[in-house]
Amino acid sequence: MVQDIVDKFKQFYRQEPIVVRSPGRVNLIGEHTDYNEGFVLPAAVNKEIYFAIAPNGTNTMRAHAFDLEETAEFDLNNVQRSEIGWANYLLGVVAQLQKANYDVKGFDVVFGGNVPIGAGMSSSAAVECGLAYGLNYLFAFNIEKFTLVKMAQKAEHEYALVMCGIMDQFASMFGKHNHVVKLDCRSLEYEYFPFDLADYRIVLCDTQVKHSLASSAYNTRRQECETGVALLQKHYPEVHSLRDATLEMLQAHQAEFDPVVYNRCTYVVEENLRVEQACQDLANGDMVAFGQKMYASHHGLQHQYEVSCKELDFLVDEAKKSQEVLGGRMMGGGFGGCTINLVKLAGIGTFTAQMTEAYKAQFNIDLKTYVAQIENGTSLVPIDFSKK
Repeated sequence: MVQDIVDKFKQFYRQEPIVVRSPGRVNLIGEHTDYNEGFVLPAAVNKEIYFAIAPNGTNTMRAHAFDLEETAEFDLNNVQRSEIGWANYLLGVVAQLQKANYDVKGFDVVFGGNVPIGAGMSSSAAVECGLAYGLNYLFAFNIEKFTLVKMAQKAEHEYALVMCGIMDQFASMFGKHNHVVKLDCRSLEYEYFPFDLADYRIVLCDTQVKHSLASSAYNTRRQECETGVALLQKHYPEVHSLRDATLEMLQAHQAEFDPVVYNRCTYVVEENLRVEQACQDLANGDMVAFGQKMYASHHGLQHQYEVSCKELDFLVDEAKKSQEVLGGRMMGGGFGGCTINLVKLAGIGTFTAQMTEAYKAQFNIDLKTYVAQIENGTSLVPIDFSKK
């Protein structure tokens, strides 16, 4: 794929590019905790977007979306949102660099890859981080990686118009081979934990559904969490978000809570604890215990936070029947998308066959599965042009 993208670049633009690889991500545990200033545990994976990129000596960005076979040009003296959906991820990054007073000169870019669209692996963050990294390298801006992450997030807010948290761009940029990253969504401090994939793989099972509840429910959940925080603040002024709350605080004032809000808050507090405990499991090399935390996370998302759906629940229940699986849960915002499963390497074929057959029988939908390994974050790809 890299060679195809480089070849396409040379065919279009008649020069040698640099090549950047930018990965998608998974989140092992810690769902709906990010906007509550809690903890998440993502990892970069071996599904990636590749960029071939070079300066072109003009004031124009010439871009080709390899997978869509679409080409567009934009004047860098007048960067604004475009009617072309994919271009906004690139333009948003350029706009952030310009806002920070970096002189982005004209460049040519061909990009494409194998991050599945709509499967919750953050293809958009991979695109934003890849271009930010590439332009930073190309024009020697010397911007720190964390600043690039924040620029990529802002690009998504202002040009893709998605108010995402920072986890996706962070994981894409800061991923580390065979490690997960525990990110504190309040302080933005982070810590790597080894994730032993000698005998296991991460397998995503894509429901192929997205229920229309997703976006409205997301906003409602945020409001419910804020309602809970406001109530706790009357008794505990030090509680600024659910990150500061404890189960004891919630239990002491349960009678004052609407039962639904109580459940939402309890889930978030418990999920933050699960992330902490899951990291301890990894430090101890206890993958079995880690898998159990994944199941517990799903149970909370299903019954307390209520962002699951029948397709996701079915897949997690099926996974529990398999001897090959250590743990599984829904991943992402909910109401569709993927489950993430920790599966024994030797049993992947059996697992995917069982899941595909059961899902087809239950819903008459062909299940898509993706096997992922944990890889490094956004980086330069060495290309030896002498071989061509």
